[in-house]
This record gives sequence, structure tokens and C-alpha cells, in this order.
Amino acid sequence: MSRSEGLLARLRDGLPAEALLTDPDVTASYANDMASFCPAGTPAVVVLPRTVEQVQHVMRVATELGVPVVPQGARTGLSGGANASEGCVVLSLVKMDRVLEINPVDRIAVVEPGVINATLSRAVNEHGLYYPPDPSSWEMCTIGGNIGTASGGLCCVKYGVTAEYVLGLDVVLADGRLLSTGRRTAKGVAGYDLTRLFVGSEGSLGIVVGATLALKPQPPQQLVLAAEFASARAACDAVCAIMEAGHLPSLLELMDRTTVKAVNDLAHMGLPESTEALLLCAFDTADPAADLAAVGLLCEAAGATQVVPADDAAESELLLQARRLSLNALEAVKGTTMIDDVCVPRSRLADLLEGVERVAEEHKLTIGVCAHAGDGNTHPTVCFDATDPDESRRARESFDAIMALGLELGGTITGEHGVGILKKEWLARELGPVGLEMQRRIKEVFDPQGILNPGKLF
Repeated sequence: MSRSEGLLARLRDGLPAEALLTDPDVTASYANDMASFCPAGTPAVVVLPRTVEQVQHVMRVATELGVPVVPQGARTGLSGGANASEGCVVLSLVKMDRVLEINPVDRIAVVEPGVINATLSRAVNEHGLYYPPDPSSWEMCTIGGNIGTASGGLCCVKYGVTAEYVLGLDVVLADGRLLSTGRRTAKGVAGYDLTRLFVGSEGSLGIVVGATLALKPQPPQQLVLAAEFASARAACDAVCAIMEAGHLPSLLELMDRTTVKAVNDLAHMGLPESTEALLLCAFDTADPAADLAAVGLLCEAAGATQVVPADDAAESELLLQARRLSLNALEAVKGTTMIDDVCVPRSRLADLLEGVERVAEEHKLTIGVCAHAGDGNTHPTVCFDATDPDESRRARESFDAIMALGLELGGTITGEHGVGILKKEWLARELGPVGLEMQRRIKEVFDPQGILNPGKLF
């Protein structure tokens, strides 16, 4: 019996037949997430468990046989963190998709990892509650995947990222044991914060099979303002002025001229071609119109050429459509994109945007930037033709140049997409030798055989 046949035989002992996918044409479709330039191996099998016990069985078999396991959600990631290793078990958690509890008194939700972000958001809305993290892929991405990469979204400037909403986790360890971390209470400081350790670990320390999430009261409907600027620096000056003045917008997004043009070309939205940067600001306060008026004055003082506040929710949604279309529009420029997520201090945001423009010129590429400007998290998006080897090479070189620029400006190589395969080299540079050694030692404690999502992070 071959190693693969032995693996399948052992897995079948504790799994229903429908949980195992072995057809090579089918398993190949689970090999990649949405990242460019990230190699992937061929899975030996794809497992779709429905229970914690089934996940435990998979991990016991994998530990016994020394087989790598790659956990996956919806595979909407952009760093190769969910890419298959050669001969691995792909553990797809999308069938564990139940919302187990919504508690309006304790303001928590208990969910399985395969719950779609938008599904949870709508479910808690029915109770007058709000789950803030809202990645751009929120209609497709799973809570488990969001936890794996500590995902963010448009609302992070006010509400923060996924890590700030994970109170507790149920995690199947490499050897199949079940670990519960954290709490259901509003406060708790008992022992090391293992919950935060798992958030953002990209499945390299254990398999998240359940999560207790904090909720907030549902805020009022937000209103949006759009401000056009004659330069990216002027728009970034406005961002700094808004934050320095103590405002707390629910959204503060920026699109550079390349992105604005791409959106115009795709959707014919009629945005002025003279716009060098478009800033979108929203408030979900008791009096959003007053807040927008105050921000409008700050934008004008920073050099805005036009300020357009929305009158109602429908008009606000129209203003936000351009931002939501950004990545699709940039992909349409050349057919392939490589999306970065460098995060810098807000005070260095203009330096980053101007630096990205220089990188685009030096490498003769189209690079558009849309950004969660309120928290300094930028998404420089390299547009290239994947069938052109020279252009592909220049795309990768420009990507590296942007990451180097981000570190130079006191930033980080990833604000919300994770490290995966794509940024392994850069993680080592950011952490330094001592930091890298400590992280590797933590990995060894939880995964002594190195079977959990091998080849990712470091």
C-alpha cells in the first residue's frame, strides 16, 4: 500500500465518504488562493469536515503519518497562505458554517469557522447588533479565514480589525487535542493571551473550529462625503488634519488618480479625469451631517477642489461604489494584479503614495493605490500581463520595492492580508533575527513535527 493509499484508508476510518475528495481534477481546484507569484503543490486529498471530532481525526492521522495539513476557508486570501503543499491534506472548513449563538445581553456570537462574514453580519443585525470587521470580500470570505489573517476592512479606522473582536477560540492542535482559549466575558486576563496568538497565525499553530466574537450595538446609518484633490499629498494632508482634529469617522478611504481612471474606464462613473486623489469620509454618529460639514472644511483647507457630502443613505452608497469597484477596475487594466497591503503611520501616507508613483515610473508599470487612509493601510496594486515574462518580472520587483519603502517609512509589510508565501522573505526582514527565532520557537511548541501549513510565514 502506497503512502497516499495508507493516508486515505486511515482518514476513511473516521470520516463519512462525502467528506473526502480524491478526484485529481477536483482536488486541483483547492490548490491555490487568489495570490499571484505563489507556488502550490498537489493535494493528496481534500477533506471537508462538518464536526470538531472529524477535524480531530484528521489531525491525529496526519500526526501519526507525518502528513502536512493546509487549512482553508473560502480561499479569497492574497498571500498564498492557503496554497496546498505537495501531498498534503487540504482541510477545507467551509462546511462548518453554523452560527451557534447570538447573545444580545452579553453581545457575543459563537460561530463555526466556515460562516461567511456577510452571513454573520446580517444575522446579528436582526438583533440590533453589529459585527464590524468587513473585508472587501465579505460576501465570500469566512470568519475562520478572517481570523487566520487578522483581516480588516473599510471600517477599521473606527472599529478596528478582526483581532479586536475575537474573545475566545476552540482550536484543534496538531496532535488532535482540543484547546479552548479566551472567554465569553467582557474582561479577562487569566494567563497568557493565547487567543491573540492564534489570530493572524494563518493556520500554522492549530485549526480554529469555533470562535466567540464580540459584537457592538448597531450604529446609525452612515453618511458619506467625497472630496477631490489636485494632489495625493493634499489628500493625505486632509487625512492627517481630520485625525488630528479628533474626528472618528466610520470610514476614511483614498483612491489615487490611477485608480480613479480605472474605475471611470470600467464603470463610466463620470469621476473628473483631473482628480489626482479622491477621499471618501463617512460618519455613523448621531448627527453625521454636522460631522461631514466639519470634515468638509478641513478638506477645503487642505486644498480640496470639490467637496460633495451625501444627503442620504442612497447617495452615500453611490459615492462608495467607486471605492468598492477599485480592485476590479485595476484588474481590468492588464488582466492580472498583484495587491500589496503595506501599512504606514498616517503621517507618512503621502510619502508612500509618492514613492509608489516613482516605483511605477521606474518599472514602467501601472500601479494604482486605494487605501484605508484613516489607519494608514494602503493597497498598491500592480497591474501587469501575466503572459509577458518581462512584465511579470518587473511586477514582482516593483512589489518588493514597495514593501521596502513601507519598512523604510516605519511601516509594516502587511496590515491585513497576512504573510503566507508571498512575503516570507520580508517577514524575516521586518522581525529581525531575534524576533524570527522567537516566532519559530513558538511554532515548534504547538507544531513540533511542522505539519501545520508548512512553508508559510517562515
